[in-house]
Amino acid sequence: MQSISANLNIMIKAAEKASRALIRDFGEVEKLQVSIKGPSDFVSNADLKAEKIIIEELKKARPYYSIISEEDGSEKNKDKNNTWIIDPIDGTTNFLHGVPHFAISIALKSQDEIVSGVIYDPIKDEMFYAEKENGAFFNNQRVRVSKKRDLSSCLFATGGQSKKEFDLPLRKSGSAALDMAYVAAGRFDGYFENNLSIWDIAAGIIILKEAGGMINEIDLSQNKNIEVKASSMAINAKMLEKLENF
Repeated sequence: MQSISANLNIMIKAAEKASRALIRDFGEVEKLQVSIKGPSDFVSNADLKAEKIIIEELKKARPYYSIISEEDGSEKNKDKNNTWIIDPIDGTTNFLHGVPHFAISIALKSQDEIVSGVIYDPIKDEMFYAEKENGAFFNNQRVRVSKKRDLSSCLFATGGQSKKEFDLPLRKSGSAALDMAYVAAGRFDGYFENNLSIWDIAAGIIILKEAGGMINEIDLSQNKNIEVKASSMAINAKMLEKLENF
């Protein structure tokens, strides 16, 4: 395994620890599908429980770092230059319906840039991670974005409510974090979506960049209403042309 920083090691350990609770809860959700009460409260609790585990692990190692989290764990601490950005379940709707496609996403923002990120899909046991200037990895193997140049042979991911269909082969997977990780690993060729939150994409930004991908300029000071257009360099201009009215 390539050498990783202490911070990235902390992030990976926190994701793995939270994943054990999520896998158990996901098994319960599948059973709850048949109950009348419905699983949505249960899923909110699973989300909060995973967040609590992640924050506890990160705080144990770095008590003064600040936190931005999707649920209720955000806090400004003594160290305002370093901020953990956490999404305990990215792909909640999938989780809720027993669809095994969701991820834990943890990023570290240092000064005003994302310097490391982890996206972990606990059901498939797939770990994507990267650090600034150290490359992007999938389960300890180096990954790069796709080399395809012809749009017709590409596959793009998007999400949310599309007002119109674009003239591109599209998939909607329901997890922004995994969509970005998949572009980094060459499974998807590009990804675009509007109205995202910073915790959906923070880890994906660094993983994608370190895998040689391109992404539009993102203002890390805003937490909501973020637009992402990401792909390999080979097809970025062609993709952007198709998305002119996005």
